Parts: sequence; structure tokens; C-alpha cells
Amino acid sequence: MYIYPDNLTAKAMLWLWTLRDIGIIGIGLLISVFALAQLQFFLPIVLTALYAFLTIRFEDTSILNFIRNAAAFFIGKQQTYEWRAKS
Repeated sequence: MYIYPDNLTAKAMLWLWTLRDIGIIGIGLLISVFALAQLQFFLPIVLTALYAFLTIRFEDTSILNFIRNAAAFFIGKQQTYEWRAKS
């Protein structure tokens, strides 16, 4: 039995992440476990957990996408405003 998504153009999802994010989290966990076991260095596992939290997707959006869009709106892109008098 196959269950098809409602939108066939949607990104492939596994649990709450896209498959790309699952791959990045998996590689990050491998590096983090190595760093923790060999170097007693906690920063990589913290960064991996933070990335995993920020990329959780609900209704095709994530916290990381929201932060990127907000930064682009307020910081990155020039905002232009035009006022015209009615003739």
C-alpha cells in the first residue's frame, strides 16, 4: 500500500524534516560524536542540535526560513517606499 502526499511537487519529508536536513543532521551527528569522544569538545553537538531544532518544518515552513526571511526584510534588502499625490 502506497500513501501519496496531497501535493506531488512538495519536498520529500521524513518525520519533521526534509531529506536534505536529515542528511545534514546525520553528518553533523557523526562529526559531533567523534569530537565529543576524542576531544571532549561539546560545541559541534550543540550546533547540530540547534540546526535540528531550527529546521523542524510545520506546514511547509521552518523557524530557520522565518529567521532568514526576517533578516532579509529588515537588514539585507533595501526597502523602497513611494508616495504619490493623487492627480
